[in-house]
Amino acid sequence: MNSVWQGIVSDLSEPNVIWQIGVIVLVMLFAWGVERFALGNKLPSGRAWEIGRGGVRRVIFPLVSALLMLLAVRMLRSEMHVNLLVLAVPLLLSMAGIRMVFYVLRHSFSSAAWLKVFERWFAFLVWAVVALYIAGLLPEVVSALDSVEFQIGKQSLTLWRVLQGLAAVLVTVFGALWLGGIVDAHLQAAVGLDRSLREVFARLAKAFLVLIAVLISLPMVGIDLTTLSVFGGALGVGLGFGLQKIASNYVSGFILLLDRSIRIGNMISVGNDRGEVTRITTRFTVLRNFSGVESLVPNELLVGSVVLNESYTDRRVRRLVSVQISYDSDVDAAMRIMIAAAQAQPRVLADPPVTTQLVDFADSGIKLEVGFWIADPEEGSGVIRSDIRLAIWREFKTAGIKIPFPQREVRILGAENG
Repeated sequence: MNSVWQGIVSDLSEPNVIWQIGVIVLVMLFAWGVERFALGNKLPSGRAWEIGRGGVRRVIFPLVSALLMLLAVRMLRSEMHVNLLVLAVPLLLSMAGIRMVFYVLRHSFSSAAWLKVFERWFAFLVWAVVALYIAGLLPEVVSALDSVEFQIGKQSLTLWRVLQGLAAVLVTVFGALWLGGIVDAHLQAAVGLDRSLREVFARLAKAFLVLIAVLISLPMVGIDLTTLSVFGGALGVGLGFGLQKIASNYVSGFILLLDRSIRIGNMISVGNDRGEVTRITTRFTVLRNFSGVESLVPNELLVGSVVLNESYTDRRVRRLVSVQISYDSDVDAAMRIMIAAAQAQPRVLADPPVTTQLVDFADSGIKLEVGFWIADPEEGSGVIRSDIRLAIWREFKTAGIKIPFPQREVRILGAENG
């Protein structure tokens, strides 16, 4: 047991421990006031500052408390025992670290399934380190980890140094993700920037910040970056064989976001899938059809195959409704009725105008077709076609125009001689 733990046990048996408790309460009340009033009123407002403001608010209380605790320790050490104050400092710092990591993770990976498991294990690890520090066992654990040595290339590493490197990478990566979230918020607030470009710039910014964080953090703990070349060759082989499709999808995703050939809100068809583009990620694109079913289309398929984009340069699309009338019906009257039925629909555009044409002399009747244009293909065409067909049916009945059913003439050979 270390001297801090022994001192805490000794302080708890003395009456003057109430002064330490009082200092802790006053410090936390002051830190709460800073968090609640002073800092909250001075931070800039606006959507782009929400991420930074949220992160600062989550760590300002434990950080201010820890700094004041350290100040109180230096001021009161000569006057009274301060073991409780010394104990509060690592607890508050660990609270700040856990809060910040959780906030960054939840903002960056809000829908990730592994997030809760990682948060639980991370909190357990942090509190375990604090517990080892309080119990005085942390130096012995560090010494044991530092004694485990191994070679990577020409550099000799210890298990403790590797853990230091991982911790440094985690801290810098979390900082990079936090900054990336702020950049993302600024890009989303840019009104004059296309939505697809916002997405690609935000992802490039996060990837760049994470890369810089890794390149900075590893040399800080004495790990030579040239040792990573050993893993670079293995990673390249893995990408060439097992991860080829995944890498291709990621590259295709950035191509789609950069060339803006497919945007969110477009109505596209690829293969047997048709729907509205609701989301474009670096690996797949989400298509939502009119029944509400979402299809996850790999980006490689969108780049390497023919895609029918109904709203690429012009959102206006032409739709057709076909109908047959009997041979003894008035064709001109039927065409006028079909045009009027289409023009009566609010979604049908006046320009280009509605047109009709005689398509074919079929077996059972004359096949007519009315063509019309709409400007909202994402709303679908099933309902408007149904409404036009109903209007045509009612007007045909009023005008006496018949829609024939299939007819077959059967002749029995030899029946006349019989």
